[in-house]
Amino acid sequence: MAAILVSLLLAACDDGGPAKAAEPQARSTSVGSAEPTESQARSTSVGSAKPAEPQARSTSVGPAKPAEPRVRFTAAGDFGSTEETDAVLKMIKSLDSDVTFALGDLSYGRTGAEKQWCDYVTSRLGEDYPFELVAGNHESDGRNGNIDAFSSCLPNKLRDMVGSYGRQYYVDMPAEDPLVRFVMVSPGLQFPDGEWNYRQGSSRYDWTARAIDTAREKSIPWVVVGMHNPCLSVGRYGCQSGSDLFHLLVSKRVDLILGGHDHSYQRSKQLALSRGCKAIATGSFDQECVADEDSSLVRGAGSVSVVAATGGRSQYRVSSSDPEAGYFTSFAGGNDNPTYGALDVTVTKSAMRASFVRAAGGTHTDTFSINATR
Repeated sequence: MAAILVSLLLAACDDGGPAKAAEPQARSTSVGSAEPTESQARSTSVGSAKPAEPQARSTSVGPAKPAEPRVRFTAAGDFGSTEETDAVLKMIKSLDSDVTFALGDLSYGRTGAEKQWCDYVTSRLGEDYPFELVAGNHESDGRNGNIDAFSSCLPNKLRDMVGSYGRQYYVDMPAEDPLVRFVMVSPGLQFPDGEWNYRQGSSRYDWTARAIDTAREKSIPWVVVGMHNPCLSVGRYGCQSGSDLFHLLVSKRVDLILGGHDHSYQRSKQLALSRGCKAIATGSFDQECVADEDSSLVRGAGSVSVVAATGGRSQYRVSSSDPEAGYFTSFAGGNDNPTYGALDVTVTKSAMRASFVRAAGGTHTDTFSINATR
């Protein structure tokens, strides 16, 4: 009986509820629900408050400084639709320039087939690319197409153009805060209303002078004047654009004068009027009219004339014994390394950098720069 009573008393003690948890388990529960360990606290603080030191330094540097604004343009004339023309257009496409100025003598095709040549150009450069025209003698008088028809199928694509596109106009690039004004004129060309002359005192002479002057008044850094007929040349032709216009451009120290017509590439030295040079002599050479003759020039010291009649038609002879050869520093033509290509020019506020870029034929190259300061 005594043994039974002892067993009953022990059973009663076992039913008295759960025993207290062991002390180590209690500490483990406290760590998990109350506060992190020192290591965890440091990790949380770094992740939520501020980045690691290298990240902070990278953020403080900020984005890269924007590139200096620029305009890149190409120019050539006397195209046709030869294998060399195809190479020139494809090369222009590869340069990814903002605009190309076609300096006249476009298709050399028949009147009525202008759209066919326009399609030839746009198939290589794209429908929206600005391929800006000025007339040459082969389309001004309608013998190989009509400039009005070409202007319709290769229309102006630049903002705020002033004048008659394809004949006489100017345009600033970019339209906002421009870096360069392009003035395109048509001296010495025969149009249906007669020959366009730019003699001193004529309305076209005055229009050109005003286009240059207003660019200066607006503090546009650079002025480029383009046309089909050049004045100076070591090739086939004389000053078909007229000496009055050329003297005007040089007297106003236009930065770059572009021409075509005389199938070749030619670059003059920097020319300027001075006490010893009252006018640029044509048909001869006057050293007093040369302001600088190397390839690193200064803006405002004079004008550089470039003939870029290198768009694809067969090239003419050039001569180092030409009476005007002293004005030139680089040239190539049909008898001397005939090379097809285009003048490639990049303009910023501080400089105009130009290169003749080969596309086919010979190996001629040329590079020069005009800087805002020495």
